[in-house]
Amino acid sequence: MASPFDGLLAEPVPGDNAAAVSVSELSGALKRSVEDAFGHVRVRGEISGWKRHTSGHCYLALKDDRAVIDGVVWKGQAASLRFRPEDGMEVIATGKLTTYPGRSKYQIVIERMEIAGAGALMALLDQRRRMLAAEGLFGEERKVALPFLPRTIGVVTSPTGAVIRDILHRLRDRCPTHVLVWPVAVQGEAAAGQVARAIAGFDAMAADGAIPRPDLVIVARGGGSIEDLWAFNEEVVVRAIADCRIPIISAVGHETDTTLADFAADRRAPTPTAAAEMAVPVRAELLEAVRSLSNRTFRCATRYRERADERLVGTARRLPTAETLLSPQRQRLDELGDRLPRALGRRLAVARGDLAHAAGALRPALLRHRAERAGARLAAARFSPVLVQRPLAERGRQVAQAGRLLEQLDPNRPLARGYVKVERRGDGSVLTTAAAARAAGLLTLHFADGAVDARVEKAGAAPYPKVRADQPGLFE
Repeated sequence: MASPFDGLLAEPVPGDNAAAVSVSELSGALKRSVEDAFGHVRVRGEISGWKRHTSGHCYLALKDDRAVIDGVVWKGQAASLRFRPEDGMEVIATGKLTTYPGRSKYQIVIERMEIAGAGALMALLDQRRRMLAAEGLFGEERKVALPFLPRTIGVVTSPTGAVIRDILHRLRDRCPTHVLVWPVAVQGEAAAGQVARAIAGFDAMAADGAIPRPDLVIVARGGGSIEDLWAFNEEVVVRAIADCRIPIISAVGHETDTTLADFAADRRAPTPTAAAEMAVPVRAELLEAVRSLSNRTFRCATRYRERADERLVGTARRLPTAETLLSPQRQRLDELGDRLPRALGRRLAVARGDLAHAAGALRPALLRHRAERAGARLAAARFSPVLVQRPLAERGRQVAQAGRLLEQLDPNRPLARGYVKVERRGDGSVLTTAAAARAAGLLTLHFADGAVDARVEKAGAAPYPKVRADQPGLFE
């Protein structure tokens, strides 16, 4: 009888002695075979999909026109790379092949990576230079002049190399200046980021902070190959230099070495020592210049005083003497002294004649005649009672007439004939219409013998009948 599981279960085949292996066993065998056969390889290809993981490991793919192989750079080897890999860069990777059983794929574990020849590296450098130049990062209009005598100089370089010693020694010989050193790595993959952060850090310092803000920054490194200087060709460094508000001197490599940092900096120095010479003047030369200017100032002042003395003496020779200036006035004074007695005699004679003429008009008879005429006019001007009483009577009649008119115009006079003056209680305003009285509500009625408070009971009621003057209190 046939079993329902016939053909479904694995059964040994006669003559077949190959035992079944697990997937893990097969993957392990493949891994050992690949690693034994390709334990050391050098692969040339173009980088694609470069990515740095948060763990520090880097993943990429190397490809040519016909094939692609995945690659990985572990964290330790990634930190020692001498340049920053980018997509499209052609490199030579050295490492070993291995497999990744979890994905059934093989990959190369890269231990060292180099750019595939100087030609490719220079092509990449030229491409990056043209891209940054198109953005205007190398334009002359962005560059600023270096300060003549900076008080504080910031130096971005390695603290252990000979570069910083050369800079400090040269500054000490020329003009001692306060120096701030920001230690960075100048080679390797981490160098570009550290240099960029150092430049931004100097630029972000407060002018009035505890640490003085540099007036000038020097970015320096010793000589080396293009790979050694590649950190200063990175885009992050170039942008940091271009964005810095502090003037920057680039002193990377020797005279023949050129990096993109040189194009972005405000000045390029052929060597770090030359950068120190650009940064500060020679103190001895400054002192000599000050002494020379002081001597020139003293000589100029002396010559000016001597020439002023000469001009003063020459001018004094041309001025007249005091005797010459005063002689005409003295002669004029003598003439006036001689004329004064004669003039006084003539004036006295004229005054005496005027007095005699006036004395002739003051005779006693003439004065008595004038006094008699004045007395007659005074007697004629005496007041008569009739003349005074007539105007007073006229003024009295006018006053009486005005009083009668005033009495007739008295607003309270009609109250004696039975009229009433109606006022709004509170403000005392006079109401002249029934509508106003109804609107007021509370009233004060003024009679001839006093006032009475009243209140309107029905605002819409018809007005009361008029009170007859001959019958007070009765309605018509």
